[in-house]
Amino acid sequence: MKLSDYGMSRERGYLAAFELDEVTLPAAFHPIVEAAERLSGIISTTRPRHFLGKLPDPRIESWAREAPEEQVRAAMVRYSFLVQTYVWGEPKAPQHLPANLARPIVAIADRLGQAPLLPYSGYVLDNWARLDKSAPLSLDNVRMVQNFAGGEDENWFVLIHIAIELEAGVLLDNAVRLIDAVAAGDAGTCEALLHEMNAAWDKIYAIFWRMPEHCDPYVYFNRVRPWIHGWANNPALGGGLVYEGVDKYAGKPMAFRGQTGSQSSIVPAMDALFGVAHSDDPLKSFLDELHHYRPVPHRRFIEDIAARSTLRQFVTEAGSASLTDAFNANLEQVARFRTRHLEYAASYINKQASALPGNDPDVGTGGTPFMKYLKKHRDENAAQVI
Repeated sequence: MKLSDYGMSRERGYLAAFELDEVTLPAAFHPIVEAAERLSGIISTTRPRHFLGKLPDPRIESWAREAPEEQVRAAMVRYSFLVQTYVWGEPKAPQHLPANLARPIVAIADRLGQAPLLPYSGYVLDNWARLDKSAPLSLDNVRMVQNFAGGEDENWFVLIHIAIELEAGVLLDNAVRLIDAVAAGDAGTCEALLHEMNAAWDKIYAIFWRMPEHCDPYVYFNRVRPWIHGWANNPALGGGLVYEGVDKYAGKPMAFRGQTGSQSSIVPAMDALFGVAHSDDPLKSFLDELHHYRPVPHRRFIEDIAARSTLRQFVTEAGSASLTDAFNANLEQVARFRTRHLEYAASYINKQASALPGNDPDVGTGGTPFMKYLKKHRDENAAQVI
């Protein structure tokens, strides 16, 4: 088992191996890319459906099945932003997505094994490029390539996530190494890897702490968050959204979950590695459902870690105080990260007052109540030290 088997690396973690501004799509996509690059201007007209409804349908079904993966993922970024804008860009949400947008995004999503709306992978993992191509990828050398309305708050919200995913590469690579070290019965290597992971968590937490520097809670709730909602459990859409011209949906409304940081695969991989379990509740059911919104290779990685990791048992049976402390330190780091997430959920969402249809401060962008269960999952995490 190695990260490259899942399209991942120690240097970039779950982030794409490509940079979005370096991927060229076929000529048929030119009107689509042009519209996506002018999206903030289209939004500012207050009638984006007028313009997006006129885009050509490039009929890409055959292309999507055979094209290089990085092109398909780049197309997913562009189309998912257009689709979200069509749905949420005007005061009243539509009941139908026109065929010129519905058919292409379904074809792309089918190839990727994901749902046909904005995923976390399209919002964050594949949606970046370095500003200085001669310098390393870092928080101070990266930009969000595709925006909605744009602005500092929207950019910073995504860039913080990109920087966290970047630092998490050490966690993911060490997870694989820990499985090998446990199989070899090498307690010393296990302890060293756990110490390195603890240091990586400190870097991740320091980045996460910086969210308020350039992303204001009021601006986030009212100008950033409305674009990333899905169609499930959203009163503005009723039973979901009809994808016109898509035979397999047979004209029925589809209720897909919205983009959310809970689609990030970092914490689920750590839960799988450390054997952290959560009792049944609505959030657990929701997170289990969200697992299928992740890129397929990331799903496989989490599942393979869960199937192979006996780290908790190894540490328990080793009887080493220093190894146990190193193991527990990482569990406490994940609990600390969950606590910070909970604090942001309160200030950026729960305490805000909504004047926009479907932008409920008591419901997450994935479409579920969250505050009570975030606390419960944090507490369960913290309680499972050895």
